[in-house]
Amino acid sequence: MIYLSKEDIKKVFSMREAIDADKEALGLYSQGKTNIPLRTNIDIPEYNGQSLYMPGYVGGEQPALGMKIVSVYPDNINKKLPSVPATMVVLDPETGIVNAILDGTYLTQLRTGAVQGLATELLSNKDSKTALLIGTGGQGMSQLEAMLTVRSLEKVYIFDLDKTRSEEFCNQAAENFGEIFNTKFESIADVNDVLPIVDIITSVTTSRRATFDGSLVKDGVHINGVGAYTPEMCEIPETALKRASNIYFDTMNGVLAEAGDIIQPLDKGIISKNDISGELGQLINGNIQGRTSESDITVFKTVGTAALDAIVADRIVRLVNK
Repeated sequence: MIYLSKEDIKKVFSMREAIDADKEALGLYSQGKTNIPLRTNIDIPEYNGQSLYMPGYVGGEQPALGMKIVSVYPDNINKKLPSVPATMVVLDPETGIVNAILDGTYLTQLRTGAVQGLATELLSNKDSKTALLIGTGGQGMSQLEAMLTVRSLEKVYIFDLDKTRSEEFCNQAAENFGEIFNTKFESIADVNDVLPIVDIITSVTTSRRATFDGSLVKDGVHINGVGAYTPEMCEIPETALKRASNIYFDTMNGVLAEAGDIIQPLDKGIISKNDISGELGQLINGNIQGRTSESDITVFKTVGTAALDAIVADRIVRLVNK
């Protein structure tokens, strides 16, 4: 059995490979070739903690089996320990024997960035040159890398409610990706200033209200909603959903149960289920249509699935064991 840290994973597995793995996972998910049980949540009140267990199996030619364990222990900060430790356990689907343990925090960042990158690759206009990233938390850098991987972006605008953090993120982005992708980065004080010009918008926050004005986005924009994962959270503005030509999800059941971005406007009657195009996996499998015009406004909403964790972790371990 092997243990793979963030650094170990980065040495062998690229964002491009993660995007391809996510594409495989969502295609198989939409074909019904996965087994994703409900998440198990164990409360540990005496230590002010909880532990969540997310198992998943993905079939296909190279099946993947694994379980991600994420714990939430706010008091860990006083012990100088991570407050949200995460671990991925990878099993051999043929024997059930544990093959590897991976850094679950980085795995989550990688596969979540990759699924947005996949949607951006499939749905945004191919000649997109400008993007807006809203939110510079733990997911921010992988979300940025994914957009840069699939589109030749000349400029990316960065926004965060914390201006200092936004500027620091911008500097780090320039250091990490500026020369590699030949891209410029700019920290902005108001997202609405750039909405009429950006080709791609990715919002990755836990906001309970829309993070931008949907009436200001231009025709042809592609929008990714990545951060909101409860019925109370809502990043994508209702006006943008109303204007959208196509709305896609990573998993229909997951988004309709968890994503306030979609649940709230459905409950209000602003959009209906008839406005939902389907799952990204259905598009991958050729069962539904994608963008049909350069002027279409497309929206992708993700809440994640254990299928992504299982297959990305499995592909990493296969590479290491080659």
